[in-house]
Amino acid sequence: MAEEYKVKDIKLAGEGRLLIEWASRHMPVLNQIKERFTRERPLEGLRIGACLHVTKETAVLIDALRGETTGEYYWCV
Repeated sequence: MAEEYKVKDIKLAGEGRLLIEWASRHMPVLNQIKERFTRERPLEGLRIGACLHVTKETAVLIDALRGETTGEYYWCV
């Protein structure tokens, strides 16, 4: 399946990545969840959808829930 998305200004991607990394460093519990989910893969094979306002903090949440799985994730932003 091809990825479809629209980006208003791709030049802001680097700054966005830095903000997400900053948030991640300040959210130790989500980092622990990510480590656990990467190891145990409790959501493997599931199809997950979410509709939420995306901020640097919710980006960290999404990354934590994904872990390193190959499941299907759909985000409505």
